[in-house]
Amino acid sequence: MAAQQQQQQQQQQQQQGIGAVPPSGMLQQQPPPPPAASIQQQLNQQQDVDPVQRFKMLIPQLKESLQRFDKSLEEFYALCDQLELCLRLAYECLSQSIDSAKHSPNLVPTATKPDTVQNESLSYSQYLGMIKSQISCAKDIHNALLECSKKIAGKGPPQGIM
Repeated sequence: MAAQQQQQQQQQQQQQGIGAVPPSGMLQQQPPPPPAASIQQQLNQQQDVDPVQRFKMLIPQLKESLQRFDKSLEEFYALCDQLELCLRLAYECLSQSIDSAKHSPNLVPTATKPDTVQNESLSYSQYLGMIKSQISCAKDIHNALLECSKKIAGKGPPQGIM
């Protein structure tokens, strides 16, 4: 009975090509190693089973992703800063234009372009009068600021107390 089982095992091994010695006495070649895909698949299965290994493998990917994210975020904030500066500049230009139109609403015709004369234009003498009033106002503001600065400078801390 044992001899029959042994023969059956040998036959099965010969059919599978594992560890069988052919009757001629020559060793049979070993089967080719499994392809790399199957090795990779086995490693993936082991890694899927072992969460610690999976965690260790994901750390470098996470670091790389974080670096890319930091760079993208930095570029985003740089663009936001540029947009903010452009909007502030546009606002200042608009404010300047509104103030200019408010304080000097009418154009002064030039001698070189008589075709651009409008009905609402100021004559040169009217323009000079407006400019003189603006200069006078600026001088008044300047004098007021000088007086305030002299008053502040005169009210310095008492000399004896420190």
